[in-house]
Amino acid sequence: MTENLRIGIPSKGRLAEMASQLLVEAGLKFRRQDRSLFARVRDMPIEVTFLRTDDIPVLCAEGAIDMGITGGDLIEETGVELTTRLPLGMGNWRLSICVPDDSSIKKPTDLANRRIATSFPHVTQTYLERHKITAHIVQLTGSVEVMITLGIADAIVDLVETGSTLAANRLVVLDDLGRYEAVLVQNKTTPHTQLADRVVRRLEGIVIARSYSLLEYNVPEAKLREAEKITPGFESPTISKLEESGWFAVRAMVKRSQVIEIMEQLDALGATAILETAITNCRL
Repeated sequence: MTENLRIGIPSKGRLAEMASQLLVEAGLKFRRQDRSLFARVRDMPIEVTFLRTDDIPVLCAEGAIDMGITGGDLIEETGVELTTRLPLGMGNWRLSICVPDDSSIKKPTDLANRRIATSFPHVTQTYLERHKITAHIVQLTGSVEVMITLGIADAIVDLVETGSTLAANRLVVLDDLGRYEAVLVQNKTTPHTQLADRVVRRLEGIVIARSYSLLEYNVPEAKLREAEKITPGFESPTISKLEESGWFAVRAMVKRSQVIEIMEQLDALGATAILETAITNCRL
């Protein structure tokens, strides 16, 4: 057993870049040299281990690493027992059954006795059993979009993010098996629980900060209560009197995805000096 807390992250790909950036923003600074499998976090007893994304759930469950960043879809596929500590707000994909746009398969029951190519055989089989469908699963690794063209399958089960790959292969979604994002997971028996909690708290501060903006504005006293309803804040807004009589300054956290709409509502209400400030880190 290593004295350091080990965190497994993907060794390559888009999720690898996002996971590395997240750790660095949370103050877990490290440098990977010459494709090394390990990197030591500066000033903390933590090692970052670079692994295949689909191996991370199993290795975490077996205790080779204490924590890991991976996709929720891979955790469900492997079926291992892990503690999900934090949804990371990274990635937003569906696991979907896809068929050719001219296919005779129009509903899930039409999959009976058909061939389905996928790298998610467990999740696919669970879906089929739930719908009382008997089909042949062709288990593959890597890209499965071309398997219908090659005559290997009548349908595929694969991750869908933007849909551009499906359109390029003239495929359409028949049904969704689930929606997933990247998550931070933890081995249930790790001895480094206090340090793991510290890591979670740091990452949580970044994840929440990425989702919110700080909105500041001035509003007349007559409209203050209405403004508070528009910007209730994370718990409540910060309100202070302005030097000009009858006016108040308001500061509140708002969902970043709703900032434009909220600013328009405040403007229509009569608020002035409406400013958005990005939040880079927080503790709530």
